[in-house]
Amino acid sequence: MMQSLKLSVFSRNKSLTIFLIVRVFSTFVFQMTAVAIGWQMYSLTHSAFDLGLVGLFQFIPMLLFTLIVGMVADRFNRKFIVCFSQALLTLVFVFLAVSSGMGWISKEWILSIVFLLGTANAFQGPAIRSLLPNIVSKEAFVQATAGVSSLTQVATIVGPALGGILYLLSPVVVYAISGSFAFVSTILILFIKVTHKKEQRESITTKSLLMGISFIKARSIILGAISLDLFAVLFGGATALLPIYAASILKIGSFGLGMLRSAPAIGAMIVSLYLARRPINHAVGRSMFIAVLVFGISTLIFAVSTSFIVSFVALIILGASDVISVVIRSTLVQLGTPDAMRGRVNSITQLFIGTSNQLGEFESGITASWFGAMPAAVLGGIGTIAVVVAWIKMFPSLYHVNKFNYDGK
Repeated sequence: MMQSLKLSVFSRNKSLTIFLIVRVFSTFVFQMTAVAIGWQMYSLTHSAFDLGLVGLFQFIPMLLFTLIVGMVADRFNRKFIVCFSQALLTLVFVFLAVSSGMGWISKEWILSIVFLLGTANAFQGPAIRSLLPNIVSKEAFVQATAGVSSLTQVATIVGPALGGILYLLSPVVVYAISGSFAFVSTILILFIKVTHKKEQRESITTKSLLMGISFIKARSIILGAISLDLFAVLFGGATALLPIYAASILKIGSFGLGMLRSAPAIGAMIVSLYLARRPINHAVGRSMFIAVLVFGISTLIFAVSTSFIVSFVALIILGASDVISVVIRSTLVQLGTPDAMRGRVNSITQLFIGTSNQLGEFESGITASWFGAMPAAVLGGIGTIAVVVAWIKMFPSLYHVNKFNYDGK
């Protein structure tokens, strides 16, 4: 029975296959360009603060458009939203390739382009996250989520390493390849067949725009899950400091930077493959808290390490623990949310995730500019561990969730 379910989910669903390809391409592109943009900015300015600005300028569009993109994802065809977002990303990468090749690149130009990247991702995020429940059945969702995660982790491993290698040739090569992948995704997404989607034509009012916030506030388990991710990763955003570690502490260059960025994905891929075969069915809440605790401890180990091998292993463990939290959180949110609300709920979730990632990068950059990279990373790890302890007390209902079949409250 289980084997036939797996075969149906991962082999016979053509729309899921296309969805996986688009997600893999998107992840691959993001990871390659993250290495190129981070290394290019640090080469230009040698400033931890400016590295933090890259994260901030990706986050600002998410903050500005959160309510709008959620309503758009619930009101219009989600495939077309992803298509238009990928088309914008294609143009952005073309601009980056041309500007790098012509020597126009500057700190201000990079930040402007990053803002456009953030805008495209802000609109794409809620739409593409809301598509998966429309492609697979509820019963197969946990396995599908783990499967998507495992395959995207492959791109997360290959992307940074390849980005670091190609950057040695030229950043133009990185951006040109990224633009090509984004263009292919623009076409492929149109071939996904949505089987459960019902078109929503709800009037746009203040109440409807804010409904995602109201929905999450009324469900402590969902609120606890996404806020735990927000604050844990906000404090534990050591990956924002990887260019500094690669250049000044570990002294391993752009290729080594790519390897470090790949390390979390190696751990995440291993665990994702395991979860695709053996989904978490018991002690869901407790497993999530333990995973975030391990994330914080791994951040501390990475922070104080001056050895490439120790740092690499710490980041592998960090990624392994993070993907457990991601799969649990995604499943709690998606299965606890009606389809008509998924766009708005996912837009709020995206804001929380974006806050923890992009704003976390900004926080890490600021802290590193004040105290240095290593003390900043240490403080981040300690902060993550403190968040776990606080959230167990604040959200006991989340900690005691045993299985995924709950009402979200």
